[in-house]
Amino acid sequence: MNAATGSTIKHHAAQIVAGDRRALARAITLIESTRADHRRQAEALIEELLPHSGRSLRIGISGPPGVGKSTFIEAFGQHAIGEGRRLAVLAVDPSSRLSGGSILGDKTRMEALSRSEAAFIRPSPAGLTLGGVARRTREALLVCEAAGFDLIIVETVGVGQSETAVAEMVDLFLVLLLPGGGDDLQGIKRGIMELADILVVNKADGDLKMAADRAAADVANALGLMQPRHAGWRAEVLRTSALKQTGIAEVWVKALAFEETLKGSGAFDAQRRDQAKAWLWHELSDSLIEALKADPHVAAKLGNLEAKVGAGKMAPGTAAQELLASFLNR
Repeated sequence: MNAATGSTIKHHAAQIVAGDRRALARAITLIESTRADHRRQAEALIEELLPHSGRSLRIGISGPPGVGKSTFIEAFGQHAIGEGRRLAVLAVDPSSRLSGGSILGDKTRMEALSRSEAAFIRPSPAGLTLGGVARRTREALLVCEAAGFDLIIVETVGVGQSETAVAEMVDLFLVLLLPGGGDDLQGIKRGIMELADILVVNKADGDLKMAADRAAADVANALGLMQPRHAGWRAEVLRTSALKQTGIAEVWVKALAFEETLKGSGAFDAQRRDQAKAWLWHELSDSLIEALKADPHVAAKLGNLEAKVGAGKMAPGTAAQELLASFLNR
């Protein structure tokens, strides 16, 4: 990277730290770019901003379709802002198969937050990343922290087996549930329940209030059979109506209690260190796959080997080893 580019990166970083929202938006666009030159610039920018990051509470929020994630986040976010926090929402949208862009438009689903000077909402296409977490969400999170946002919410596409990706980048993992119990809970994977630090039955109002009470009791009973994720903290089940904004304050108090408990035991910082190491391995894995696909020696063999594997004439493991050998011995 030449001196001029380096100077531009430093200037861009200074703008972000100063709270320039346009500079923040440009940084995330740069981070999400797949161009090689943009990736180099993004990595340099992250290095500049890293000392200014890390000072936030990171919350991942997931739940099945229709549970009201955006409505909950808006109510929860407004409450947090009322408590003096600055909020960034990284809402990972399902990607359009044709354009690769976000298709939900989260700013239209969180109108009040989008108008607040204390909030920043950024929808990002999930792409092909398992679990609905954009590959660059981790980097966007750090940039938002450097810009002074001290509460970061990562909203995921929905509940699935790969939602563990969320837990590897946030401090607190919150799962929203629909009113109902019994068979309705079968839609929530046990692994997701085990990752949850707080569970919230949303839409607990009107005709659904009794169903929400039953669901909360059923989930609480199920949690009693599971090993706590953190020593000194057992996940609890709360009830809210995001639409009527009831129960939101209780969730906020519980989130702060979680943060205080983990910081007091040292588990908070230990989890952050483990997450950084996991991030390293994710990046290494993704980068190696990209390098493999871009290698001409691999490309020359890939089509033939894929055809053999598809026809059942070669084991996938054998084909993989042959491609790897071509890459390493080029």
